[in-house]
Amino acid sequence: HFMLKCEKRECVDRKLQINSIKETEISMKKKLNELIYTISRYTEIALSAIMLLVIIVLIIPMIYNFISIPLLSIKASQFNEFLGNILTLIIGVEFVKMLAKQGILTEDEKNQIIAGLDSIVADVDAGKLEITSEYEDIHSFVEANLIDRIGDAGKKLHTGRSRNDQVALDMKLYVRDEIKELDELVKKLLVTLNKIMEENLHTYMPGFTHLQKAQPITLAHHMGAYFEMFRRDRGRLADIYERMNYCPLGSGALAGTTYPLDRAYSAELMGFAGPTMNSMDSVADRDYVIELLSAMSTIMMHLSRFSEEIIIWNSNEYQFVEIDDAYSTGSSIMPQKKNPDIAELVRGKTGR
Repeated sequence: HFMLKCEKRECVDRKLQINSIKETEISMKKKLNELIYTISRYTEIALSAIMLLVIIVLIIPMIYNFISIPLLSIKASQFNEFLGNILTLIIGVEFVKMLAKQGILTEDEKNQIIAGLDSIVADVDAGKLEITSEYEDIHSFVEANLIDRIGDAGKKLHTGRSRNDQVALDMKLYVRDEIKELDELVKKLLVTLNKIMEENLHTYMPGFTHLQKAQPITLAHHMGAYFEMFRRDRGRLADIYERMNYCPLGSGALAGTTYPLDRAYSAELMGFAGPTMNSMDSVADRDYVIELLSAMSTIMMHLSRFSEEIIIWNSNEYQFVEIDDAYSTGSSIMPQKKNPDIAELVRGKTGR
């Protein structure tokens, strides 16, 4: 009987131990899950912080360096240079015409505002007028000067607009002009490459792999490789232009305006393909700036490759080409040297 009691007690103790172990396992699993969740949350936070740091350190300075345009506290010469082609559009002549067409402004008010804006453009071009720190931005600068010149009619310049859609418009006008200028430069480069190709259809040279002679080719074939690269670059610029060439004006702060604007008409007057479709996206969209930066980086990479070829071909070891003195420099103590500085500078700028 005593032995039976002991066995029952041992059985109960084992059950208690098993239950205790199970509770401990459950508690440990719970703590482990909490630990895993905490680690995952801190990992997400850390990754977000790293991404934010990358944006702050790398991307923002790139965008700032590219799009830093003279809108605040700038010298008259810088102001004139930027505003030369697009000031009339920025300050709203085309938009004013649309407001009058819609009956929001009278013909007299339209004529007064346009005359006032024209006089501002003329004074800026002549260097008689410059933006100063007393104005918050170019839009307040224009509006204040317009009111000073024509009175209360000048206050209606801002009708149906917000600074948000105006700044979005300014950026698109600026980037659109830059794309046109870049496209023209790439086109000239393609014309030059094509001329070299046509003149050297039977100019034979070695083709290289790993900087070692591999197969015979022609100079036309070699130049044709770069022609294709820059042709793609020009195509990318055209793609960006086509995507971004829609007018955000009329989107207001984010949700449009109650005025009966004709956005398609004002977009047509400013040379856009049409108005943007969503007001919230319109005031926030800067995709095309990143796209242009990417396209420009690719162009610079191709220019760097081309420049490296020129540097190598110009060396004494190759002697394929001789760069004109206008694009080279000599050495102060080694008269036999002729340094391909222009090509080296292009290579150096690529890293920026």
